[in-house]
Amino acid sequence: MRIAVGSDHRGYQIKGKLITLLMADGHEVVDFGTDSDQPVDYPDFAVAVAKQVAQGLVERGILICGNGFGMAITANKFRGVRAATCADEVMAEMCRRHNDVNILCLAGDLIGDRPVSDLVRIWLATEFEGGRHLRRLEKILSIEKTTPEKTTPEKITSGKNTAGS
Repeated sequence: MRIAVGSDHRGYQIKGKLITLLMADGHEVVDFGTDSDQPVDYPDFAVAVAKQVAQGLVERGILICGNGFGMAITANKFRGVRAATCADEVMAEMCRRHNDVNILCLAGDLIGDRPVSDLVRIWLATEFEGGRHLRRLEKILSIEKTTPEKTTPEKITSGKNTAGS
């Protein structure tokens, strides 16, 4: 699977471990940074990953920031993106099974030294159930199509490091 990965400075160390895990599991990883623990703005990295998912250039995305919420909020501005912050394996499985989530957001500050390999592997392996969940997802997609405020990848050109701005 082709997976885009991005983080801010608070998720930098976990991102490195995740990339190693994903590559060892045979996935192709596209790393959108950041590349250090120097302060940066999380929306820049969420935009880069969300664009890739929205345009179908990758199958999934993983974003890591301090609490995971800002990344999810930003990524969900893009049509076709369904991002969710998950803190455990059950959340990771259910967001895929019921909502076909295509961007996993993780909380770097809350994970600490706890390994996230099981959570990520479960999220990647879980298929969307369809059925009644498909009907609900179709309603969400219909809302996206009729909401002009929803961002298309072409409308955002961010992705540059704006630390200190």
